[in-house]
Amino acid sequence: MATVTSWRGDTAVVTARRTEPHDVPGIIALFSPETEELFGRMDVTYLLELSNLALTLCNEKNEVLAHAAFLDYPNWNITDQAEWEPFLHRNYTNNKCTPLNTLFVHLFVAKEEYAAGCSQEIVRSAFILLPELQFILLFVPPEERLGFSHAELDMGDVFERMLPVAGSPMERGFTLLKCPRQRCHPQLDVRQARMEDYDDLMLIWTPQSETLKETYGEYVLVDLLEREGEENQAAVCEVDGTAVGFMSLCSHVNISLLQECFDLGPFHGLCKPHPEDILKVPRKPSVQGDEDESNQTSEKPEPVSSENLERVPGADAAVQVMLLHPALALRSDVSIEGSAASAAPLLDTDGDGDFHPVYRGTSNAFCIRLLCIHEKYESRSLDFLQYAFSVFPDRELCVMLVPHHVPESSLLRSFVRAVPCCPSRLGRELYVFHRAALLKSFNVRKAATSDLQGIKTLVETLSLNERIWNDSKIFTEARREPDGMPVQAFVAEVSDQIVGVCVTRDEMDIEYIRAHYNIEDFIHFNHHQQEDHGHLCHFVLNPVFRHYTKYFLKEILRLGHKTSLYYPVYPEYVEGKFQRPCAHSLTSALHYMAPVRPRRQIVYPGRELGASAPPGQLSEDQLKYSLNHTNRKLVLQSKVCINTRIVVVGASDVGISFLETLIFWPRLKFNNLTLISTHGLPGKDPQSSKYRRFLIDSHCFSDEDHAQMSLCSWVNVVVGKMTAIKRRAKHVVVSEEKPVPYDYLVLCTGQSYQPLAPPAGADVMEVPAQWAQRFTGRVPPNHFTLNDSQDCREAARWLQDNLHSSQGSIIVYGNTIDIYTTVEALLSLGIDGSLIHLVQGSGSPCLGDRAVQLRVREALAEAGVAVHPEHVLARWGRGEHGHITWAEFSSATGPLHLQCAAFFSFAYKTLDFETFKALSDACLVVDGRLVIDAKFHTNDASIRAAGPLTKFSRRYYRDDVTHSNFNSKEIGFELAASMLSLFDPTLQASSEPPEGSDRLIPVYKKCKVQGGVLPGGYNYLHISKPGIPTPLDIEGDPCDHGTEIVTGEAAQGNYFRLHLSRYNTVDSITCFCKEPLPVSNYVCLYGQHERLLNDLCYRRGAGQLPDLYSYFREPWSMAIYHDRFIDLQKELRQTLMSEQVSPGAEQRPEHRPGPPSLREPVLRYLRRHRAQLPMYAPTDPYRLPALYANAPRAARPPRPAPPRTKGCGSGAAARGCLSPPPCTCRVLGGAGRLCLDADRGERGQGDPLPVGRRASDPPRGVSGRNRAPPSPSLPVPDPLGLELGSE
Repeated sequence: MATVTSWRGDTAVVTARRTEPHDVPGIIALFSPETEELFGRMDVTYLLELSNLALTLCNEKNEVLAHAAFLDYPNWNITDQAEWEPFLHRNYTNNKCTPLNTLFVHLFVAKEEYAAGCSQEIVRSAFILLPELQFILLFVPPEERLGFSHAELDMGDVFERMLPVAGSPMERGFTLLKCPRQRCHPQLDVRQARMEDYDDLMLIWTPQSETLKETYGEYVLVDLLEREGEENQAAVCEVDGTAVGFMSLCSHVNISLLQECFDLGPFHGLCKPHPEDILKVPRKPSVQGDEDESNQTSEKPEPVSSENLERVPGADAAVQVMLLHPALALRSDVSIEGSAASAAPLLDTDGDGDFHPVYRGTSNAFCIRLLCIHEKYESRSLDFLQYAFSVFPDRELCVMLVPHHVPESSLLRSFVRAVPCCPSRLGRELYVFHRAALLKSFNVRKAATSDLQGIKTLVETLSLNERIWNDSKIFTEARREPDGMPVQAFVAEVSDQIVGVCVTRDEMDIEYIRAHYNIEDFIHFNHHQQEDHGHLCHFVLNPVFRHYTKYFLKEILRLGHKTSLYYPVYPEYVEGKFQRPCAHSLTSALHYMAPVRPRRQIVYPGRELGASAPPGQLSEDQLKYSLNHTNRKLVLQSKVCINTRIVVVGASDVGISFLETLIFWPRLKFNNLTLISTHGLPGKDPQSSKYRRFLIDSHCFSDEDHAQMSLCSWVNVVVGKMTAIKRRAKHVVVSEEKPVPYDYLVLCTGQSYQPLAPPAGADVMEVPAQWAQRFTGRVPPNHFTLNDSQDCREAARWLQDNLHSSQGSIIVYGNTIDIYTTVEALLSLGIDGSLIHLVQGSGSPCLGDRAVQLRVREALAEAGVAVHPEHVLARWGRGEHGHITWAEFSSATGPLHLQCAAFFSFAYKTLDFETFKALSDACLVVDGRLVIDAKFHTNDASIRAAGPLTKFSRRYYRDDVTHSNFNSKEIGFELAASMLSLFDPTLQASSEPPEGSDRLIPVYKKCKVQGGVLPGGYNYLHISKPGIPTPLDIEGDPCDHGTEIVTGEAAQGNYFRLHLSRYNTVDSITCFCKEPLPVSNYVCLYGQHERLLNDLCYRRGAGQLPDLYSYFREPWSMAIYHDRFIDLQKELRQTLMSEQVSPGAEQRPEHRPGPPSLREPVLRYLRRHRAQLPMYAPTDPYRLPALYANAPRAARPPRPAPPRTKGCGSGAAARGCLSPPPCTCRVLGGAGRLCLDADRGERGQGDPLPVGRRASDPPRGVSGRNRAPPSPSLPVPDPLGLELGSE
């Protein structure tokens, strides 16, 4: 915050922040007649899209007082954006401006009375945000053209004039104004500390005295000042003779301890080279984590080719520091052995022995022990480093240790983060800074032929070094690939040495990207041309200069005349023919780009749409990949780096959803996310996917979803099972040996099927009172419990290898829906049905629909599968090798004895025993399940839990409600949202919850989905509302529980059951058919009002619903399946609530259908998504009735004759038009097309039919319902279920 004073003497407290899209109206309101004279005509939205930095000053009421937009090339189109540096050197003397240290003002506006003060504050804020920025330039027209002196400008006190060279055309063209850093935010003077500085330092020391006293003792400042010598140095930075910052340095570094706790091979072990060093080529990491490996080729760490610079791998350069208000206090004494826990991004989960290099050279590093600086000058902390290296001239590296939980500072953004080893004795992060990083001669230019040798040296140790070098060579020789695709190559150099290389090409799949990824969260496509989008092929940068990555990217965009860059990360399993076209080299820029969320896609019914289907490049299947993106306005924005160690146990849907939310959170970058899973990340092995049909599918995540998330690029994976939780030491023990430290532990293991054993002493003639218990001994080799695709794959392999040599039957035992999917999977493997016995336990049917249940029973009988209902396992017998050879079951009708070749058990689903023991031993409250509150807290503040693993505390008095009753993906999102407030400083605290709300269970809204293949090859899908399942006989009661609509028959394989609540909204769907089901489409129907679904109840009463499958494949429904449809619903709801539309309000004919406030959002929605929804007629003519409603008929523009394929008298009525000839409706094929006949019916000229209405529909009121049918003039879907038509 700062205070600005107006020329009237009034003061205002202002805050500088980055400009947001909603600021545009406030910015335009600040325009004055002089604005256009100074900057030219401006489209503010377009300017914000191109700005590298845009700042807005707001007052306490969040009103815009001033705005400035900065770009990396001159305003007024003085010269080409790639050529401005030589242009400035030719025309101006004493010019030290470079692309690294210079930005140009393209717009500045401010409230008139505060303009002078706002200009100073906004420029000062720019220098604070960008430490490398040294000059801000502004070209303005000469005084003769302006009509007033430059001294009268609002920014006159901030800028000074730069004089052009004699004879330059700029003498008469434009005037160049310059603002150097020294004017607004000068660099700090750093010198050796003295005892006389004690009083000044205590002013910034006192607020943190308690923390520092606990760490270093009561008289630490005096001790540090008195101990100065060869090993210990102290420095202060001062402003006007007053010390405002303090740094303590030490040349003694415990190198052996750091080598033990961190992977320092790339830094040469922090030692100087020695002839007797024993080194090793960098190995492939066992777990992908914060290293900058971003593709399926698993590259080796990126080397540094320079002989003078240390080799640093492609590790994440994100850093943190402890910022304490109002000063900065950083704890970093590397001589002290820290706590027993530390982050472990790289864990050797394979168990191979690690080779540890031996370094015999002397120490090459010094450390920063303590840093304390006033908050006002915190952004200039980097000024200390020049002095620090000067007092240790024989050391090339500066190191710093910081705790995991401390927030970020600008100092550590210039450091490289070292990769920790496991186990680590230090609970801190290590950062390294090389002396060469102080060089400011970082220059980016297009590659030349003479650079090829330097590029080859830089990339010689990379796995794809030949491809990088060849692509660079292609650019220098031909400027395009063999297929004609233009290629660009850029090099970064420091002191005439190549330290980076980048290869880009034009992005040709931009429409596919726009349709399949939420890229419009980052850019507005209307302001970008096709050629503005670039594809990042290779990016290699010496990590010594890692803090220049964003400037390297900025220069690539400027020199290449691009506005956006895209980088795909393909899944690891891509091999063979896909390897070459899809694989790119590792990019050390990955963590400086933003991951882009994938979009849910419409499953288009191609046969029904015909020529109205979207273009093939949008709907065709392509190899899925994770997309990363940056653009001009993002490239200089730094995310807040979070080093807090968050460990997630269990790769369940809840755990994956939790990680997905953190990864795609726009303002944060989590460096220490770890997943502990028995089989690693799901979706990594597509070969296992075909075995997934053994189990029912929740449809939360598919293999395509995992490929588009690329969790392995952001999450460390530890393969193993949690066996213990050490709460005091704050680490998890994996597989009884590997400690994984945490700051926050998230338990999402869920429940799993457990091996069971027959009840001890059970009598086969009696039915046991309860289910069998967990098997405690060695599980028989032919006893299978399936919990994931890996288990299914192993079971299928065992059957293929051993079934032919085994005697007996395959027994499938249990009472969940998985027994049916498993039987169908066994039949699909070619196993004869007569070898399969399905033994169902006691309890209610696992298929809630009677018709489906009956048809499944018939299909089992047709396949020869023996079904034994209401049986409970009593005992079994084992052979000499421990295999189960026979099993006996008891029932009310008598015992059942079966010979056993394989035993599949789905009878006992509960907490895994190792998990239960770990929770109990850790003294976490377990009451059948892990007890949590409504905010996912356990009785340990550092441990959260969610999913079927948990239950709510008994104080809620709802033991029947657990997370098992809700959508797992929604649970994972809410869990992440509850934790993000701990890390995101921009999240606003919600209003105070109502009193007593802490005793209420939260409400979740998303539907639960179950899908799979049942016996007979039937595809089954059940979508239900969250909460306790309602029995079918109660749900179907029309008195209290709504209406049921059923078409088809289960026996014919076209069964579709849709249930409407008493509010006429869809609350459950059951599908049972032979054809593949568009699951994502049907999920969109949940919660929608029947009026929105083309007046479903009316059509049912009129006998127009012979088949719901074909009904929901009709073109009118495609808009509902679009992922942006929910935004349209929200907009319409807001309009309805704000305008309070009266249901009985009479509308003028020219305004039909519906009020313009409701019609326009629908038309805008259809126009915006025309590419995905081409089946709707063009919407531009629909604006004509409102524009010409009051004009004479002769003044109205003629209606263009629409194309016709056939006359309406030649069979067009069968395809969607009931108007008699001659009719001008657009009949392009397919029922459900929109009729545009302006002179028929009650529609006005060019008005479209409402969403959910077809031209082929008969007039309303034919029959079928007691109430009168809705008016045909209803213009839009009714998202609230309100009766908006006239009755």
